[in-house]
Amino acid sequence: MPKVHPNADPSEVTMPAVSGDGVAVLTVWRKSLLFNGNGFTVFDAKGNLVFRVDNYAKGSGGDIVLMDGAGNPLLTFRRKKLSLVECWQIYDGEESAKPRFSVRKHVSLLHPTSLAHVTPHSCTARSGGGCEVEGSYSERRCVVYDETRRQLAVIRRKEAATGGVAIGLDVFRLVVEPGVDVSFAMAVVILLDQMFGSRSWMRLLI
Repeated sequence: MPKVHPNADPSEVTMPAVSGDGVAVLTVWRKSLLFNGNGFTVFDAKGNLVFRVDNYAKGSGGDIVLMDGAGNPLLTFRRKKLSLVECWQIYDGEESAKPRFSVRKHVSLLHPTSLAHVTPHSCTARSGGGCEVEGSYSERRCVVYDETRRQLAVIRRKEAATGGVAIGLDVFRLVVEPGVDVSFAMAVVILLDQMFGSRSWMRLLI
């Protein structure tokens, strides 16, 4: 497998909340840095650690926390209880009072490529208005659109450095457009994995 570990001490790595003038290209590794742990480890284009998710929630009762490379909490995910359709609420840091936005799974035989709808609980420049997620997460081929159908982020297969061969589903790309909150885009990835990843089937057995 190609190198997917960080090049620097996580405590020295910083990541702007919003991508700058250029497109942010992240490598997402579907693995926790903890031994035998579930989660995500995310690197920037230089191989530096920028995000991590450890102790991936098992069952419907556990919280999921997105952290920066130094382990500081950025977002907390909680599944909404007593909801007919799977829905998650996302809070800033470790806050539990006011959600920043929610993500609801979309289930429709007429629109099988429509995966989820994102609803902001406060209108901010970072997350914009409502967003739609379309594509196939199982194939790591998804696009996040805003309400005007502007492309905000793309999930796609990662290719090896030589030969252009895809290297598997556990390592993939997250491409975030300029001006879009990078942590917001990563939040979408985490919840797509909850809703449509192999772990979503595991939760039914726990």
